[in-house]
Amino acid sequence: MINVTERVIFEQFPFWEGALSIALPVVSAQTVVVVGCGTSFYLAQAIAASFNLNGRNALAVPGAEWSRRRNAYLADQSDLCVIALSRSGESTETVQAVEVSRAAGLPTIALTCEKDSSITKAAETVVYIETHAEEGIVMTSSASLMLIAGLRMAGAVLDSSVIAAAKAGLSAMDAGIRQVIKDRSHFVYLGAGPFYGLATEGSLKLQEMSISYSQAFHPMEYRHGPISLVDDKTLAVMLYSAETLDEEARVADDIRAKGAVIIGIGGPGDLSIPAEAQGLAQLVAILPALQIIGERVAEAKDIDTTAPRHLSKVVVLG
Repeated sequence: MINVTERVIFEQFPFWEGALSIALPVVSAQTVVVVGCGTSFYLAQAIAASFNLNGRNALAVPGAEWSRRRNAYLADQSDLCVIALSRSGESTETVQAVEVSRAAGLPTIALTCEKDSSITKAAETVVYIETHAEEGIVMTSSASLMLIAGLRMAGAVLDSSVIAAAKAGLSAMDAGIRQVIKDRSHFVYLGAGPFYGLATEGSLKLQEMSISYSQAFHPMEYRHGPISLVDDKTLAVMLYSAETLDEEARVADDIRAKGAVIIGIGGPGDLSIPAEAQGLAQLVAILPALQIIGERVAEAKDIDTTAPRHLSKVVVLG
């Protein structure tokens, strides 16, 4: 029986049209800080990298870190805009990051899927994106929507073709994932540049959906120590970058030689998922495929992803 989490993963695409067409504010500051918590922070990593690739200085900072010690992350804050991601608009640390930034005179933009939330009252500019009404604790549809909006603000050119690419990637992943996860209990996600944020998000999804221990690394860093953990229980998800595909494929070969199974997105693997989108659009296109991995591992372990252990939909600190 299909649960709500799985259904929302497959039903998210009609909402993408709204995120692809919504009017967005122009970011004119020389430097951009993108903040968020959990999934939103990992999306922020991909968005910040995309700003950098398009010629704008940017970095991603967890909401709590920016609100409490922003000077540790950026010395010159004279020409700066803060973009804050929060699905609920109520995540305490992200709201605090906006409030602190606003008090310091910094322009603030909130990306949220909840109208009239705390972050909409705190931020100078608000981007509201409607998401699937039945989305539960695990962020799936809303994550994709905030990523689309953030990448567009970073200068990425996205159109409706990314929807077809994402559907194809999701279908291909779902068709092959059950076989490659069999008897695997050690999970690793590898991605470089803007794909590192997606690797960390994929790792988080697996952790919270299936109660599985997972890690994320840059591909070329993985051989500098962490590869010592690889054995015949390992599943590695490689998010290939087109410009460094050959060397990343060699890393995948090293891992496979030690007993791992490889899922290759945009490159070779025991399960290879073609990259049907190009450039920064690929970040959006691969996200649903990463989401279904968590659901299928949870399914294999008989875990209900509608009620992840120790988690709630909104993290509010007292």
